[in-house]
Order: sequence, then C-alpha cells, then structure tokens
Amino acid sequence: MALNGWVVYNGFLPSDKFRDFALMLQEAAHDKNHQLILKRNDEIINNFTDQYIKKKPDYILFTDKDIYLANMLERAGIPLFNNASAIEISDDKIKTYERLVENNVPIPKTIVAPKTFGYDIDKDQLPVQHALRHLGYPLIMKEAFGSFGEQVYLVHNEDDLHRYLEKINGAPFVFQQFIASSFGVDLRLQVVGNEVVAAMKRSSQDDFRANITSGGTMEEYEANDYEKELAIKATKAIGAHFAGVDLLFGEGDQRYVCEVNSNGHIRNLLDCTGINVAPYIIEYIEKTLQS
Repeated sequence: MALNGWVVYNGFLPSDKFRDFALMLQEAAHDKNHQLILKRNDEIINNFTDQYIKKKPDYILFTDKDIYLANMLERAGIPLFNNASAIEISDDKIKTYERLVENNVPIPKTIVAPKTFGYDIDKDQLPVQHALRHLGYPLIMKEAFGSFGEQVYLVHNEDDLHRYLEKINGAPFVFQQFIASSFGVDLRLQVVGNEVVAAMKRSSQDDFRANITSGGTMEEYEANDYEKELAIKATKAIGAHFAGVDLLFGEGDQRYVCEVNSNGHIRNLLDCTGINVAPYIIEYIEKTLQS
C-alpha cells in the first residue's frame, strides 16, 4: 500500500536515540513502499492552523512529546500514531496511573503529592506523613515527568526523604510502594495493537532500577498470557496504538504495571531479541488506515 507519511522527532535533544528510532521506522516504512520523511519538530510551524502544511501526509508517526504540535496536526485532520492524547497521558506518570486504576490495571500502592505551584512540601505535612504511615521505608518517590529511569528515587530513611523533597523542588510527584521482589529487575513488553510482539527482562546488580540507560543488562523473555494481557490492557488504558509497557515482579505470580511508554525506543529490543518492532508498527498503521 503506497502511503506518504512523516516521522516527527525532537530536533533539540542531543541523544542519537531519538533519531535512531525515527530511522528504524523510516526503513520499515520504505520496505512497505511508503514514502516516509523524517521531520524535526522545529521544521513544522505551529500557529494553531495548518496553513503552513502545503501537502498533508497520509499519516504521521509522532515520536516526540511536543503535545501542542501534535494537537495542531490532529486538528489538521492528519492521523497520528500515537495520538496526542496517548502521548500526553504517557508523558505524565500521574495521569498514566489514573487511567490504569480506572481500568483495573494493577499498580503499586501510590499516593499523589498535592499541587504546590512550585513551592516545596515539608516532610511534616499530612500527605508526606500519610505516605510514611501507609508505605513505610523504603519507599519510592517518582516525579510525574522523566525518562530512562531518571527522576525516580529510592527513599530509605528520613535523611533521604528530606534530600529528595528538596531535589524535587515543588515538581509534581508520587509516593509509591517499593516492590522489594522487583529490586533491580523488570520486564519490558512491546505492544502493537492487540499483540505483544517482543519482550525482554532487564536486570541490574547494583541499582533498584533496571533501565539499560542506568547500566542494566537485558535478556530475551517469554511473557506468559497474564503478562501479555496486562501489557495490552495498559496500552489500551492510555489510548495508545503501540507502547512499551514495564512490569514489576510482585510476590509469587503477581505483576504490577510500572510505566507505559507511548514512544518507547525499540533498538534495545532488537539487539536483545532479534525482533524489529518497526515493521509491526507500519503494518498496524496500514491496517488501521484501510479499515
């Protein structure tokens, strides 16, 4: 099916990971005879209209978090994969947890810190004391916005609590149950449509986070039906077409959804499993546009 599309990525981020993701999608699209053009977000003028778009593409793979731009492109009537709403929810972990809870997807016990308009919250205030009573030490403090396992802190004691409250500095965040059985290990399942197309297990010997960026290792993993069901349900909960879903190991067979990444990078999955997710995404787009 001959289609014309764009891959929009952020032109301001220094890491090559973002352009690499776009290139993987472009190559898979070209294999399907699509004409897919890479575009930096600063190459598209957003003046709340689409008058600067001379020739609209059939679809856009939007791999950025520039929600204002994504909204403008959707108003122009261009199908976005993922859509602006899914990207916005995924980018905000608090909104993500709201959607997961609404859809009965298991997450660790989570307490949302109050909005402070940028002012610090004191450790003696009610929400902090409530978190300590109900979660105890150690616990997790996680900022609403952050990537690659950053802005996530393991709090062992009052000194840690004070230090991380200062570091967060009024940004939105949550207190979360620390899942000790998942220390330094988690799962990444890649969902496309109604299917888990690849999975890997990530591990770290000396960090509670298992992210590869933080020094973790990876191995191919055969997800069971329950894990697949959770990942697909989590992806649908945020309204995404495709997503990388991170699962934590609870006691026994219990699993918890930790994060849903609407623009999860797929290079590590390819290196680990030999499965290139990009062709699955392009095939999904073809089927969606044909339906």
